[in-house]
Amino acid sequence: MRDVELRQLRCLVTIVDEGGFTDAAAVLGVSQAAVSRTLASLERALGVRLLRRTSRVVAPTATGLRVVAHARRVLGEVDALVQEVASGHTRLRIGYAWSAVGRHTVAFQRQWAERHPGTELHLVRVNASSAGLAEGACDLAVVRRPLDDRRFDTAIVGLERRLCALAADDPLARRRSVRLADLGGRTLLIDRRTGTTTPELWPPEARPAVEDTHDVDDWLTVIATGRCVGVTAESTANQYPRPGVVYRPVRDAEPVAVRLAWWRDDPHPAAQAVIELLTALYRTP
Repeated sequence: MRDVELRQLRCLVTIVDEGGFTDAAAVLGVSQAAVSRTLASLERALGVRLLRRTSRVVAPTATGLRVVAHARRVLGEVDALVQEVASGHTRLRIGYAWSAVGRHTVAFQRQWAERHPGTELHLVRVNASSAGLAEGACDLAVVRRPLDDRRFDTAIVGLERRLCALAADDPLARRRSVRLADLGGRTLLIDRRTGTTTPELWPPEARPAVEDTHDVDDWLTVIATGRCVGVTAESTANQYPRPGVVYRPVRDAEPVAVRLAWWRDDPHPAAQAVIELLTALYRTP
């Protein structure tokens, strides 16, 4: 079987849509003979007859109907691909794993729309270590731990306090803040893929027991039961207030660095503008 070409599929769909070879030739800007040759080459490549041709009507065969349906999908995907590449710089997708940029999220979206009306901003939640960058789900990513992948560059745009998430009826919830040592005998719920907290925050002899989770909603649901506690960046508290869960500062834990990440060999043209705006927002008291 020969390779099927896009021009052949487009020719077939145009013949069907226009109802004949003459009108299809006019739409495609070629001769009627060229349309006939293109269709014939497609039928040879597929080894089937696609159209019934009489002096009055051109109609798809049963197989032709199926091929036309597939051809429409293929052509639609190709057109979408071309549009994506052509307009890629008019759309900016920023991925994040759990909590975007916390209390600055709304201000960031509004100020971006005001300052860069020609570049549409989309925030995309992807619970992956690169927040969707490696998966192609976004153009830039907000991450809260260093990326070891040398394909990416990063810049720190701000710092966030570490907070402890507790059940509302937990005895520690009555305090204004807690220390790491207060959590040493508890069970810590963590996300190893994207979370900012690991047992290494504690000395080896005082580390809490650990359980794993893979989603912020599950994390909050378990913590609300009182079975586990969590330690997270301040942005989580801003993004996910939850009945039954309270957040308290961990006063002896280092803050979390918030980074913007991008592909080293293909940075989005808006990366520098995003860095500048986020840095300014995080400096806002």
